[in-house]
Amino acid sequence: MTVNQLFDSLWLDYTTRLCPSAEKVHHLLQEDTPLINDHIALRTFKSNHLGIEALAKTFIALGYEMGGEYHFREKKLYARHYQHPDPSLPKVFISELLVEQLTLEAQQIIASLLEQSEELDIASGAFLYRGRPWSITIDDYKQLALESEYASWLAAHGYGANHFTVSVNQLNAFDEVSTVNAFLRQQGFAINQSGGDVKGSPEVCLEQSSTLADTVNVAFSDGVLSIPGGFYEFAKRYQQPDGQLYQGFVEASANKIFESTHRQR
Repeated sequence: MTVNQLFDSLWLDYTTRLCPSAEKVHHLLQEDTPLINDHIALRTFKSNHLGIEALAKTFIALGYEMGGEYHFREKKLYARHYQHPDPSLPKVFISELLVEQLTLEAQQIIASLLEQSEELDIASGAFLYRGRPWSITIDDYKQLALESEYASWLAAHGYGANHFTVSVNQLNAFDEVSTVNAFLRQQGFAINQSGGDVKGSPEVCLEQSSTLADTVNVAFSDGVLSIPGGFYEFAKRYQQPDGQLYQGFVEASANKIFESTHRQR
């Protein structure tokens, strides 16, 4: 599989299963040249079989290298981002839930999910865009949600890109993240306001925003629920003192972007 084939497969899964509205957003922002995807984000549970390293293998085999690591202590998450020597290729942000920091009840639910995926073929990378490799009940989903929105989202959806990201730097019609937000609001999209409409600033060399996650129907082992799926992000990168565009991520901003998939109470 080539790198472009991998991202095409991830996009197809994302737009059909997790974030159908992304096709409309993509069309609204499309200009004369194809939109540049700044990065995608993947989620997983910390484990020997399916931790960050397992998800990263496919990308590393295609030339990606680790670019940075991040800690989200409040959300009990650890993350790394990977980037390719070809700057036109998207960065990949992979986070994992530190399962050992959850309650014993939550750990037991997650362990049962991971046991069901012990035979998952990691080497091919196809699991990255084939959804949920385990069965889960509605009660277990709701129990995880009481403790961690991240845990319940991952338990319900499995693997796949929870978001793609438009690079605002390339747009001609919009030169600020805030004007992208205003335009999309006019088109009926809700913007994640956690931490403000725009997360970050030129001072930290990165500004980000995102839509709120689509509501999608998910089949559990004992019924169907409408729950948050994926969302679309928008990022503007600024030059560092050395003149190069900043390529990393800002923990305080990413912490709020995670909340795009939270259930609206």
